Amino acid sequence: MRFEGKSAIVTGAASGIGRAVAVRLAREGARVVIGDRNAEGLAETAAMIGEAAQAQPFDVADPAACAQIVAATVERHGRLDVLCNIAGVLDMAPVADFTVERWQRMIGVNLGGVFFMSQAALPHLVETRGCIVNMASAAGLVGVPYNAGYVASKHGVVGLTKAMALEFCNTGVRINAVCPGGVNTPLIAAPSAPGVDWAQVMRSAGWLNEGAKAEPEDIADTVAFLASKEARMITGIAMPVDGGQTAG
Repeated sequence: MRFEGKSAIVTGAASGIGRAVAVRLAREGARVVIGDRNAEGLAETAAMIGEAAQAQPFDVADPAACAQIVAATVERHGRLDVLCNIAGVLDMAPVADFTVERWQRMIGVNLGGVFFMSQAALPHLVETRGCIVNMASAAGLVGVPYNAGYVASKHGVVGLTKAMALEFCNTGVRINAVCPGGVNTPLIAAPSAPGVDWAQVMRSAGWLNEGAKAEPEDIADTVAFLASKEARMITGIAMPVDGGQTAG
């Protein structure tokens, strides 16, 4: 019960890693506000958690919506201790085919969402000496072909995490990122776009354990650790959870 009496926000909670993180924090005692664009999936997650969860559909790419979910959480629970920025999108395509709209959506959700949620939450986290855990990716540490937008956005999350960690290190707020490799989620199960050489993608992003993917709960384990007091001396890191993908 590492999060008993604490209040948390988890974005991207309608499925995959976000759902696993929300369930894990609630199981350890947190009161969890869960957000996602997918209202139906969000309701399913809330039903899994029970009365400890409050679902709020919203779009992390909208700064006003980010500010609103933070304000609603503080109004409801009187405090905010943990922010888990898990929401993200994956859009694979050759560079030549990647439209302005696709680029802006990728950066808006994967990077803008992390920034605007953090910006809204940080004043409250300073009060509670709380923490932020951002979801980056192994693609935030190395390159992956046909993923220029995704790789750029996740490298941005790693850099943003480090910059904010340094800015707030004297306030008691810790800010870290998790960098998963392949995870068995709906995001990675989506069909490839035309023109994508999947074999080349796999060669550059292969996993040492014969291509096996992690489960969302494996990543939730790491998020819960970084959000807990056990990680009280850890801030500003980008922790790989990738089966060795970025080891060499």
